[in-house]
Amino acid sequence: MSATNHQQATPRVALVTGTTSGIGEAVVKHFCELGMQVLAVDYNDQGKTVADASGAAFFQADLTDAQACRDAVAEAAKRFGHIDILVNNAGIQHVSSIEEFPETKWRQIIDLMLTAPFLLTQAAWPYMREGGWGRIVNIASVHAQVASPGKSAYVSAKHGLIGLTKTAALEGGAHGITANAICPAYVKTPLVDNQIADQARLHGMQEQEVIEQIMLKNAAVKRLIDPSEVATLTAYLASDAAGAVTGSSWNIDLGWTAQ
Repeated sequence: MSATNHQQATPRVALVTGTTSGIGEAVVKHFCELGMQVLAVDYNDQGKTVADASGAAFFQADLTDAQACRDAVAEAAKRFGHIDILVNNAGIQHVSSIEEFPETKWRQIIDLMLTAPFLLTQAAWPYMREGGWGRIVNIASVHAQVASPGKSAYVSAKHGLIGLTKTAALEGGAHGITANAICPAYVKTPLVDNQIADQARLHGMQEQEVIEQIMLKNAAVKRLIDPSEVATLTAYLASDAAGAVTGSSWNIDLGWTAQ
C-alpha cells in the first residue's frame, strides 16, 4: 500500500501550534488538504476562524502555561484517539538590546518557544511510542544557526530548540519517532511585518532600509519566503517518506548560511 493510500485509509493526527497566521496557518491548511486530522492550537481566539476555514479543530491555549501544553495534547487525543505529528511553531518576537531587554519578555519568549515545545513533545511522546510512529517538526529559524543584534531571547530559544530536536531524535529512533527542525530566514508573516518597525527604531533606519539592509542583506535570493514554502517542507518531514530523516536542521534561508 502506498504512503498516500495508507494516509487516506488511516488519517494521521497532527497538533500544530501558533496557527492564527503565517507559517502555522499555512501548515494547518496544507495538512488538511493532505487529509490529516488537525488540532490547531493558538492563544488568539481568532485561530478558530482560521481552523474552521481549513477544516481543522481548534484549541485555545496560552502555551507559556505548562498545564495548557498538556491540555492541548490531551484535547488532540480526546478528539482523534491518538497523536502522530507535532509541529512546534508558536512564537513571538521582541527586539531590544541586551542592556534594555525586559526580564519578563525574556521569560515569556523562552517559555513559549523552548519550554512549551519540550512539554508538548513530552506529552505527545507516549502516544507516538505506543503507535510505533511519530513525527516532531520544530519550526526554528535561521537564528537557530546565527545571531543578530537585538534578539537575545529569540536567538537563545531557537538555538535551544535545535538541541531539543537532536535529543528527541536520538531518544525516538528506537520507537519510530523522528524529530527535525526547519530553519527559515525571514518569512512574510505578521510577526516579521511587526519586526520591521522595531528594527527601524533600534537601528535608526527607514523601514524599507530594514528590509534591504538587514532582512535581505545576507540572502542570495532577495525576497521574503512565502509561508506555503515552509508548509511544504513541514509536510515532507511529517510523512512516511521521511522515515530516515531525523536529528536534522533544514535551512530554508535564501542562501543566508551558505556564506
